Amino acid sequence: MGMLSEDRIESLKGIETPFFYYDLDILDRTLDSVNKAIEDVPFKVHYAIKANTNPRILDRIKQANFGIDCVSGNEVKHALQNGFKAEHIAFAGVGKTDAEIKFGLEEGIFTFNVESLPELEVIDAIAGEMNEIAPVAIRFNPNVNAKTHHYITTGLEENKFGINYWELDSLFDALERLKNIKLLGLHFHIGSQITDLSVFQNLCNRVNELQKLFKEKSICIEHVNVGGGLGVNYHEPDSEAIPDFESFFQIFKQFLELHPGQQLHFELGRSIVAQCSSLISRVLYIKKGIKTNFAIIDAGMTELIRPTLYQSYHKIENLTKLNFESNQKYDVVGPICESSDCFGKELQLPETERGDLIAIRSAGAYGEVMASSYNLRDKAKAFYHDEI
Repeated sequence: MGMLSEDRIESLKGIETPFFYYDLDILDRTLDSVNKAIEDVPFKVHYAIKANTNPRILDRIKQANFGIDCVSGNEVKHALQNGFKAEHIAFAGVGKTDAEIKFGLEEGIFTFNVESLPELEVIDAIAGEMNEIAPVAIRFNPNVNAKTHHYITTGLEENKFGINYWELDSLFDALERLKNIKLLGLHFHIGSQITDLSVFQNLCNRVNELQKLFKEKSICIEHVNVGGGLGVNYHEPDSEAIPDFESFFQIFKQFLELHPGQQLHFELGRSIVAQCSSLISRVLYIKKGIKTNFAIIDAGMTELIRPTLYQSYHKIENLTKLNFESNQKYDVVGPICESSDCFGKELQLPETERGDLIAIRSAGAYGEVMASSYNLRDKAKAFYHDEI
């Protein structure tokens, strides 16, 4: 495995499985790649903290001078507790509670990314009660097909996110009428794990159209937030450990028409952290099957739910037999009492035995953070390359 030397693999054998193994060097190189790609342009990256809330990960991201994108009040609290400044925190999400809105106002966060007209009314009312002016960005549903899994598509009219174009007249009326909000930006996010970069060009075209409408209304917009969504290479994580940020940002440099003085904001999550971690597990049993054998491991959907939830692919490697020929087929499954607790079907692996160490790659995003205690499972621990 590219992120582990043979000596490092040997040192992992004594650790109780399952656990998350983090290579912070990969994370640092990823962050450097992002910052290099946005040198000398008015771009600002907010890390989407929902992807991974691990404090050691957040410390590296803070050192890279990223802001934070949150989708719950507790994420805002967690960001503050981990040293991020309130003025660098954007708060999105379709269902902000009154208590969360009050907390954001009290802390002085950068902006509330507002997802509906009723939410805008509520934020205005709460801000009025507190004698505050709420900073807001309006999230629009641009009706752009992200060409990704339908569970992680967010930019179509059928999705629950954002204000639709046919609500614009009502929005303009509200912006003129509501006195306790200050409009700072326009916000968009069309989906996740996007690998077709032409999708982002389509988004730029929609943003440009909407910008013109606001300019015609003489409404000043300080920043445009185009969300995130850049995908990662789950099939070949070693050959593409760091996504092509240069090409990603180049799309926006070329096609998005910023007005004088405007900033362009991004909310990158998966592309920052996915490749810096693997879920390490151990084979419990090999069970004979009809078409394929079952490799039953001690990690399950409680540690990494993506394959169950999205039928997503994660590369799986037998670390004990890395240099052996992959000539056997296995369904790699976990111990959870659900038929959906499966990491991959008919995978080509070396002949696998009880006790072999297994790595499920690209687990840094939506692995540890989505872990559950279903079946009363213990939470998997995290270990880091500089500790082993």
